[in-house]
Amino acid sequence: MENKAHAIAAGAFVLMVSALLVALAVWLTRDTGTQRLFELSTRDAVNGLQPQAPVRFRGVLVGKVTHIGFDPLTPGNVLVRISVDERAPVSRSTYGSLGFQGVTGLAFVQLDDSGESQEALTSKDEHPPRIPMRAGLLSKLSDQGVSILAELEETSRRVNLLLAPENQKKLMGSIDNLGKAASGIEQFSLNANRVLGAQLDPERLNLPLLVANANEALATLKDSSERVASSADAAKASANEFKRMNERLNQPGGTLDKLAEGVDALSATGQNINALTLPRLNRTMDATARAVRQVGRAVNDVAEQPNSLLFGNGPIPPGPGEAGHAAPGAKP
Repeated sequence: MENKAHAIAAGAFVLMVSALLVALAVWLTRDTGTQRLFELSTRDAVNGLQPQAPVRFRGVLVGKVTHIGFDPLTPGNVLVRISVDERAPVSRSTYGSLGFQGVTGLAFVQLDDSGESQEALTSKDEHPPRIPMRAGLLSKLSDQGVSILAELEETSRRVNLLLAPENQKKLMGSIDNLGKAASGIEQFSLNANRVLGAQLDPERLNLPLLVANANEALATLKDSSERVASSADAAKASANEFKRMNERLNQPGGTLDKLAEGVDALSATGQNINALTLPRLNRTMDATARAVRQVGRAVNDVAEQPNSLLFGNGPIPPGPGEAGHAAPGAKP
């Protein structure tokens, strides 16, 4: 009977301690301020967002997510209901987006204000007021990734087309024509010098021969000019093609700008992971290890002395050879 009484007392003590711990947890997690309900409706996916997820206004914790479901007013949209502290400056220019907590993949609702209005956001009917939802940074990056890759592929295709073997042959032909034209001009200069030196001498003046040589020189000059013109046209076409490609790459919002935005977004995400998530994970793992060690010590103490749950550890009884020791079963 005495053992059963001890077991009942131990069980009652454990239940009482458990109830006190539950009450303490409820008391610590209670909401101490007045909360306001808002709704966000979006057609984008809300991957990683869970009920009880935090709601932050410009990085400050102001509430939590209370419900996630489908919007009955807009078919196909996702409805997110949040509870926000009434002291948060939610105005008509406030908007929401999804943020992600580092490598965990867990999402939270990020509120921000464009500053266009200072009027508080209120509802005109029984439904909670709605805050517009905008795409987050990662969503924009994933949406623009396809177009960026398509433009890069198109740019690569044009560069390959411009440097195709046929165009290379044309370019080399243009360079060869320029060389031949330069040679023709040089030959024309030599012929002119020779003619002028030979025919304009007062003792050797021969006008028919001078005219014939001049016609030959002019024909050579005309042929050289035509070659120069064709080479210049080919070079101009190549330059125009390079210019159009360069303008497309460097124009505002073009391929280079989108690549720079993507690199900046990935860099900001990596800095956020290194600055916030990893230190928190390390602190959480250290606290968990300490808690496990404390629980292990408590379990060992209870296993060695079960009556310590009711009477505490108490003094250690004297052992053999010590004053006050009594052998088990011995009569006093």
